[in-house]
Amino acid sequence: MKRDPNFATNAVRSGTKRSEFGEHSEAIFQTSSFVFKTAKDAEDHFSGNSSGFIYSRFTNPTVEMFEERLAKLENAESCCATASGMAAIFLLCLTFLRSGDRVLTTPSLFGATIQGFETILKKFGVQIDYANLTDIEDWSKKITKETKLLFLESPSNPRNELADLSKIATLAKNSNSISVVDNCILTPALQNPLDFGIDLSLHSATKFIDGQGRALGGAIAGSKKLVEKMKQTMRFSGFSLTPFNAWILLKSLETLKIRMDAHSINSKKVAEWLDSNKKVSNVYYPGLKTHPQYALASKQQQTGGALVSFEILNPWDSCAKEKAWKIIDNVNLFSRTGNLGDTRSTITHPATTTHLKLSQQQQNIAGISPGLIRLSVGLEETQDLINDLDSSFGYL
Repeated sequence: MKRDPNFATNAVRSGTKRSEFGEHSEAIFQTSSFVFKTAKDAEDHFSGNSSGFIYSRFTNPTVEMFEERLAKLENAESCCATASGMAAIFLLCLTFLRSGDRVLTTPSLFGATIQGFETILKKFGVQIDYANLTDIEDWSKKITKETKLLFLESPSNPRNELADLSKIATLAKNSNSISVVDNCILTPALQNPLDFGIDLSLHSATKFIDGQGRALGGAIAGSKKLVEKMKQTMRFSGFSLTPFNAWILLKSLETLKIRMDAHSINSKKVAEWLDSNKKVSNVYYPGLKTHPQYALASKQQQTGGALVSFEILNPWDSCAKEKAWKIIDNVNLFSRTGNLGDTRSTITHPATTTHLKLSQQQQNIAGISPGLIRLSVGLEETQDLINDLDSSFGYL
């Protein structure tokens, strides 16, 4: 995938709005509401005859700057910011689904997303179907006339499996469905799903867009027609991003390309080291030539990204969890946390954290073995990270 030559400039300059005070850095409009010049001015704003801001639940200058900048980076017409990634997902569902509809997704989803689909959407009469993320024929077979959304992560979390985005987009258009890709693992710095025909690119901005573990946020970018429908739902749902968090995320976009490139360099080195480790059975990183979808990754992504997962030897054995925990418990640099996308490298055991609430059958289908460990590789010195892992492997 070719780099956008203007990406870095757009990440710094696009979307900026200055007040009458002429501030250089974008301002935080930390206000719940906005005043009107006259009663008629208020009527015009509420009726839509006049543009402007009314109430920060659905319109705010700082939030709007973040939305416009992220839309520019995603090559999208518009963007809707939300309070978190999960808020973005359920804003999407509230807007486009009704009782009797079906969502076609994949077992290779973040565990909380599957839980939300299964426990919340089903209560409102929406059914969930699952297809193999990497098998377009399986996706085609599972679509019905009631299917309204094709929802996927690519790469998936935590095993870095990929979908062929062009084929998914074609399938969605031929079935009058909306295709949605959760792009938070790569961000628009490394992948632009809309360039492959996908309708909407969704983010947990809490992850790499923030990049330092400071703020919750989410977003969905796509056509103006689809995004405006979600913004109408936002007026009544309350999934709004706060102005302060919007400002943090807006400023974080300025360094996104630099950070994602550095993450990618570090993660590839860590993945290569793991791939040569005799105590490791599998490494899941699309930037390695040994990855079964390396060619597809090279087409869709600019790099392999920052997420690296691996399995110890005999990952399904009864003692695999204990061995994986020994590695996790004996690192000193890696942070033991369920989050990812930080300047600080993180390590977690998906089977007992992010995917714990899934049934054993669901974990098996998704390939979440007891011996699987997920790394989000940060910006520390790569050799320090490798030395930390090497030391922890000594406890096996």
